[in-house]
Amino acid sequence: MKYLHSMVRVHDLDASLRFYCEGLGLQEVRRKEVPEGKYTLVFLAAEESPEAEIELTYNWGSEEDHGSSRNFGHLAFRVDDIYATCARLQKMGYTIHRPPRDGHMAFVRSPDLISVELLQDGHLPPQEPWASMANSGVW
Repeated sequence: MKYLHSMVRVHDLDASLRFYCEGLGLQEVRRKEVPEGKYTLVFLAAEESPEAEIELTYNWGSEEDHGSSRNFGHLAFRVDDIYATCARLQKMGYTIHRPPRDGHMAFVRSPDLISVELLQDGHLPPQEPWASMANSGVW
């Protein structure tokens, strides 16, 4: 398993970039604009630890009150076999809230309700029972 990033939802992308980049000295690593989803992802990293990133997620036009519970989004980990990882977690009693229907991404929550994104290293073909499993709850 390899740690990938932590995601933080932001209301004002420019103000957030000023804080993280100018204030803390992080550098923008990459940016992804998704017009159909109406959001922008900006990945930041510190010069001394470029492998540990922060993902700023800006949902265009959102007035959602993030409060203290929604501004932190999720932790993300790359895994060697997403199906085996999800099966192990499910066997341990954890709910796979967003099953890996596509063979690439799944979400589960920690006992403290922290969302954890699992991303397949590469891509696996869709596989049952995951391919037809519905989402459950929130992640």
